[in-house]
Amino acid sequence: MTKYLSLLFILFATSLTFAQSNLSIAKLKYDGGGDWYANKTALPNLIEFAKRETAINLSEDDEVVEIGSPDLFLYPYVYMTGHGNVVFSEAEAANLRKYLEAGGFLHIDDNYGLDQFIRLEMKKVFPELEFVELPFDHPIYNQKFKFSNGLPKIHEHDGQPAQGLGLVYEGRLVCFYSYESDLGNGWEDQSIHNDPQSKRIEALKMGTNILTFCFTQY
Repeated sequence: MTKYLSLLFILFATSLTFAQSNLSIAKLKYDGGGDWYANKTALPNLIEFAKRETAINLSEDDEVVEIGSPDLFLYPYVYMTGHGNVVFSEAEAANLRKYLEAGGFLHIDDNYGLDQFIRLEMKKVFPELEFVELPFDHPIYNQKFKFSNGLPKIHEHDGQPAQGLGLVYEGRLVCFYSYESDLGNGWEDQSIHNDPQSKRIEALKMGTNILTFCFTQY
């Protein structure tokens, strides 16, 4: 219960003024063999960009948190990525659900190959919910940066349009799923994927929108 109250206090404080809070965000560690640790430079670069472009006072270091850990409740925003298999135990799924119900926010970023696994595992978390595509006028696309056509397409993958999907619980977006976009690759150092600078900036702006939405939707 203490962890839940801790998270809710953080979220309440940030909804009043996130400029006064030193917030930490984390990458989610999961089982199943998938590379949860992918995109090593992504969150540090996003943090640097978001701090420069907004009033969010983020801790400079991204952290790692296990899905079943009580420490999950210390982070208002948790980032999940990878290419391969994902497995949530019953206890882990229950912990993730409690975190999201308590006010936490999960951003799942398909790094190509994650989709077939994550949809099944998120059903363990919210069996009653389905991912829905968010309309282009959703607030997540209309924070400091405007994305009138929705989620930007950063990498080709299967050549399908980028989709911003969400799980909405009791009227609140608790999980944002960036699919066929690969925002995290766009956040990484330019030398890793050789993405054009314009694409990297587009990805970083969208990531900043996600963070500001997360910290102000309560």
